[in-house]
Amino acid sequence: MKIVYSIGGSVLAPNEVDEEYVGKACKMLSNVAADNSVGVVVGGGRPARKAIEKARKAGASQAECDYMGILSTRDNARALISAYNGAVNTKVPESLYEATRTFGEGLLVMGGTEPGHSTDAVAALLADWVGADVFINASNVDAVYDRDPKKHVGAKPLDRVHIDELIKMLDGMGSGAGEYPLFDLVALKIIKRSNIRTLVVDGRDVDNLFAASLGQDFRGSEVVF
Repeated sequence: MKIVYSIGGSVLAPNEVDEEYVGKACKMLSNVAADNSVGVVVGGGRPARKAIEKARKAGASQAECDYMGILSTRDNARALISAYNGAVNTKVPESLYEATRTFGEGLLVMGGTEPGHSTDAVAALLADWVGADVFINASNVDAVYDRDPKKHVGAKPLDRVHIDELIKMLDGMGSGAGEYPLFDLVALKIIKRSNIRTLVVDGRDVDNLFAASLGQDFRGSEVVF
């Protein structure tokens, strides 16, 4: 089976790379990669947002701010690669084409590629390109909710959400550098056009993430078509 993860930078590097979490994640990924082809795209987290804010204050363009964030995601990818004890790429791919050349040879780890879209979009494109059986969004959000849980106390998690409803829910939310919501629209449109089975899971709960990876019962949401 082919599995592509998008691991949010807020999970991997809330302030700086969380070594304890990385150790647990590496063990989980090693178990999954033993019988599957696995790709991981990591986000930038707070270090990326700090770099973006610094660039923005200096008068940088949105594209340049995006690029500063991309560099942070690649730093996080290197940290994950360094901690992984198994077959993994030694060089962080800087394009999807480069990534697809090594996908399936142990674990593939990468960060962002080009300005203008999130690492979720990169992961969705990678999943599309390699024909992934499942795309797992592992962020600090435990599910898709019917309303923003940060604003509405009564917001309810959804076990299943239709792709069109998810697009409607997220359309119009922030898309500047460092401001992408749960998914950006580029990622959602890629998922929709290619009918990629997509799960939304709390990446901080490694055991639950492992269960989702193996097709077992998990806490989170499934995007349906």
